[in-house]
Amino acid sequence: MRPSNRAADALRPVTLERAVARYAEGSCLVSFGNTKVLCTASLEERAPPWLRGSGRGWVTAEYSMLPRATHERTRREVNSGKPSGRTQEIQRLIGRSLRAVTNLSAIPDKQITVDCDVIQADGGTRTAAITGAWVALHDCFAWMRSRSMISVDPLRDHVAAVSCGIYKGTPVLDLEYEEDSAADTDANFVLTGKGGIVEVQGTAEAEPFTEAQLLEMLRLARAGTERLVALQKEAIA
Repeated sequence: MRPSNRAADALRPVTLERAVARYAEGSCLVSFGNTKVLCTASLEERAPPWLRGSGRGWVTAEYSMLPRATHERTRREVNSGKPSGRTQEIQRLIGRSLRAVTNLSAIPDKQITVDCDVIQADGGTRTAAITGAWVALHDCFAWMRSRSMISVDPLRDHVAAVSCGIYKGTPVLDLEYEEDSAADTDANFVLTGKGGIVEVQGTAEAEPFTEAQLLEMLRLARAGTERLVALQKEAIA
């Protein structure tokens, strides 16, 4: 029995609320259960120095967790002088996931930065961030097209992400913190709307997992991301 009484293949309640940040070109408040992440997409009219003159633009991401996103206050990373290794890993993952479905040649000499700020954490913050970041990026591109800054939609596909794990011997979908902290295996899957695999992260916390368990987690992740992509489509309709 899962702590939430969900079935093994059930997502938490998911919401995608657009246009929540007045000044951002695109924004989305995404909720996976009690995990809430504010994603804002900001346009810069210049590409990174190493891309200038190449005819390509760039999409990148930053990730942070607010001090009271968790049960106890955590120090802001800016006060420590640099982001933690975990933060760097997550923001690079978000950036890679968004670039995997973006035609960078369609945004020449421009950069979009998607900031993902965790307001409340209850497991799955990186997967929620990726799912909400896609919506914010979509709306940023729509904003640019409405002003004739670009002529075509740079997005080639949807991208969404979900966690899976082995909890009490059973593969389950979309772990909340209580499950995540006690799971035998913790994994994250980033998939496109067409079913392509962008990234898989999986770690055995206790006993090593089997190939059969990995394939079952992938099956759960595919079904979960299909539902997330359907919610993205509903949100932008």
